[in-house]
Amino acid sequence: MDAVEIIKKKRDGLALTRNEIRFFVDGYCRDEIADYQAAAWCMAVYLRGMTREETTELTLAMAESGEILDLSESIGTVIDKHSSGGVGDKTSLIVLPLVVACGVPVAKMSGRGLGVTGGTLDKLESIDGYNINLTHDQFLEHVEKYGIVLAGQTADLAPADGKLYALRDVTGTVSSKPLIASSIMSKKIAGGADGIVLDVKTGSGAFMETIDNARELANIMVDIGKGAHRRVTALISDMNQPLGRAVGNAVEVKESIETLQGNGPADLVEHCIVVAGHMLRLAGKSHVQDLSDIRPLIEEKLNNGEALDVFKRLVNAQGGNIDQVDNPGLLPQASVIHEIKANRSGYLSRIDAHEIGMAVLNLGAGRKKKGDPIDHAVGAIINYEVGSQVMDGDLLFSVHARSEEDALQAEERILEAHSWSDAPVEPLPLFYDTIFSD
Repeated sequence: MDAVEIIKKKRDGLALTRNEIRFFVDGYCRDEIADYQAAAWCMAVYLRGMTREETTELTLAMAESGEILDLSESIGTVIDKHSSGGVGDKTSLIVLPLVVACGVPVAKMSGRGLGVTGGTLDKLESIDGYNINLTHDQFLEHVEKYGIVLAGQTADLAPADGKLYALRDVTGTVSSKPLIASSIMSKKIAGGADGIVLDVKTGSGAFMETIDNARELANIMVDIGKGAHRRVTALISDMNQPLGRAVGNAVEVKESIETLQGNGPADLVEHCIVVAGHMLRLAGKSHVQDLSDIRPLIEEKLNNGEALDVFKRLVNAQGGNIDQVDNPGLLPQASVIHEIKANRSGYLSRIDAHEIGMAVLNLGAGRKKKGDPIDHAVGAIINYEVGSQVMDGDLLFSVHARSEEDALQAEERILEAHSWSDAPVEPLPLFYDTIFSD
């Protein structure tokens, strides 16, 4: 086979065979196919697309380019989750302890944030000493000993995805749905997942801004899962406004702890209960798609403190300062805090997640490019949701910054992200659709 012929075949809109896809992925991993050829191939895929069969074969080729983690002896059925990322999305910190408290061990590898999308690892590193860099043996040991582990991904898992993603990032091909889907699913399959819950965000603060695009991406990933003999559930969830109140790193950890204490924002609590329920269903703990048989148990574990105990166990096992969980006031604190009050009464008709994400990014909570340092202390607290009635003088939001200048710039941008109506406004839904592989 020849790399140029494979590029030309895809350029002309023809479907590639399993062997052609394997040849190309393996050759690129071994540096036998040059970056400029892989870039041309990515652009051909971007312009011409892929069939579901091609996308499944690409996913499996990338997953099998490195180690396939086998956790079956440690925890039996392996259930994982993936969020496509959003503003204020700290759900893993809450969902995983909930699932474990309900009797299902969880081993998860997460990533860092880039742009307005926050990263779970960045949030966890707000806790002094928390170690995200576990070896393969340590990862397995933590699962067996503690029933939960949450760490960074090893370089041995789906290395083809790492190479291709870096190339896509600089060639304008990141938004190709087959390439997005295969990137996400290859890592989950390589991580040993038998069942996968996908939280696909849609809206101004998400990569897929329309529901139709989010649904198409979700369907592709569900089909990949079926083709790879995995059970998959995909949720289409809203990201037109931040999830919960806190946006940042330490402030999101604090809100996660408050949620595990039973005092979380209603939207965040409900979102986490639903995601946890679907993970438990894939693990065989629930037998109905509406989750009515497992919801009471999840709520019990959230309210009786057992899920919080699991979170403490996780932090302590990975070297984190447990005092910061018992007293979140010990987490990193910003030196400048501005509290912004509403200057009118009315109903909030829009709280633009992207603009709020950009404001917090510019404060230093996120990365504009890979490798940028993170300020764990900065962020924002958005006190209301779309549809909320707000009175003149109510505390609308607060900005946590490292300087007065930074705070004023963020304050101006977040104010512009809020739009008002004199008439009542319907609240936004949490979820738009659920897609089941079964």
